[in-house]
This record gives sequence, C-alpha cells and structure tokens, in this order.
Amino acid sequence: MPALIFDCDGVLADTERDGHLPAFNQAFAEFSVPVQWSDPDYAVKMKIGGGKERMRSILTPSVAAVLGLPQDDPAALDSTVARWHRRKTAIYTERVNRGALPARPGIRRIVTQAADAGWTLAVASTSAEESVRTVLTHAVGPELAAKFRVFAGDVDGARKPAPDVYLRALRELGIGPGDALVVEDSANGLKAELAAGLRTVITVSGYAAGEDFTGAALVVSSLGDPGGPTTVTISDPLHLAPEFFVDLSDFAAILEAPEIPAPDATAPDALENR
Repeated sequence: MPALIFDCDGVLADTERDGHLPAFNQAFAEFSVPVQWSDPDYAVKMKIGGGKERMRSILTPSVAAVLGLPQDDPAALDSTVARWHRRKTAIYTERVNRGALPARPGIRRIVTQAADAGWTLAVASTSAEESVRTVLTHAVGPELAAKFRVFAGDVDGARKPAPDVYLRALRELGIGPGDALVVEDSANGLKAELAAGLRTVITVSGYAAGEDFTGAALVVSSLGDPGGPTTVTISDPLHLAPEFFVDLSDFAAILEAPEIPAPDATAPDALENR
C-alpha cells in the first residue's frame, strides 16, 4: 500500500499565524529579548527552516550586546537559543491543547479514508516532535494519530528546502519515492519533496500564498469538506478537477500518473483562482 506523508505546520492546522508567531513573541518577552515579530516580519522569517534557526537569526551583535551574550562563543549562543526554543515549544503546545488551532479542512476526512484503505500514514516535519504530535492528535483525534509514524524534531542534515527529512521518512518506512504522496503547504517544502523524488499536493496556507508551486501535482486552497469549506483549485496539471473537495481517489490517481506535466500558464485554473 502507498504512504501518505503530511507536513505539519500549515498542513494539519494553520499553525503559523495563530500558534507559532504568538509563541515566539511570548518567549521573547519572557526572556527580555528586545524583539517582537509583526505579521510581515514573520512572513520573512518563514523562509528560514526550523524554529531554533529563526530565533538564532535575531541574535545580531546589537541584540546579543543588549542581552549580555558572548558574540564570539557560538556554543553559548546556541545554548541560549535552545533554552528560548524549549519555552516557545511549551507555550505553543499549551495553545494547541486549548483548542486554539483547529484542523484545516479535509484533514480528518482524508486521513480516515487513507487509514480505512490501508495506506501508511506519516508526518515529516523539522518542528519539535512534541509540538507535531500535539497538533496531529488535535487534528485527527487520538485513535487516528496512533496510526501515524512521526518523523520530527532535529534531524541529521539540512532543513527544507533540502530533502533530508523526507529521505529519512522514506528510508525508515522502507519505501521508494514512487510509493508515497506528500501533502505540503509551502514552496520550501515542495522543493524538498521534488529533490527527494516525491509527488506533492499543495494545500496553500496563509503565509505561502503567491509562492511558486511549479512541479506540484495539484495545488488547492485546502482539501475541502462536504458541507464545509470547499476546494478552490489553483493548479491542476493532471486535470483531476476536484469539484468541491479532494478525495483519496485523487491522491491515488496522482501516484498512478506516469509523470506530472508542466503547468499550462494559460489554463483558467492557473489564472482565475490565484
């Protein structure tokens, strides 16, 4: 049976704006870090893979001096950032546990379909494992979450857009790239999957709107739900034409396709729904 692999942030739930951003800012405030990210600031920081890496990026010489940190001791700076990040993860997890971050449309539905069909289920993310497992459980429920393999946290190798986390998932699942489909939300994630030879469905999240998703098998606003938010198709090179929501049969068709055609820039779905 094929594997269905999800990224976490922006895919299982729209976690960035309502979860990670306020958690970063609260952690900065608690540690007296003279930084508060605005929404546009965080959109830029999103281009940096990994939470600790985003926090490390604010340690300019002036900020380090204000905090009394040794600028010539990278190990000490990394230790400080790790402490900040542990607190940020705890704040974020508290927000998820309060139910502040509901699942994105269609996630529980498609996971239920895949589990019933015998597909292997996994999450591949470089976010902290505790955060990923908490989001997953709230998004699909504990019974379905227990069926997932979770590849998360610090990983050997590079962050996205490098393919390392997906190569690790394939290796540990014991499958090849032709046996897996990934659901992602960002261009950085798409680049990682393409480098790993994987086929990808993009469900565009807030901070990723307008990014280049060339190479994706399907780009939609969300997976959609019957009777709920419906799918808006942005790019559909295989002409799957999901009308109201994306179904597991669409995922199977993507895996069965001999190749993913280049998108037609003149197609109505590429122009009217952006």
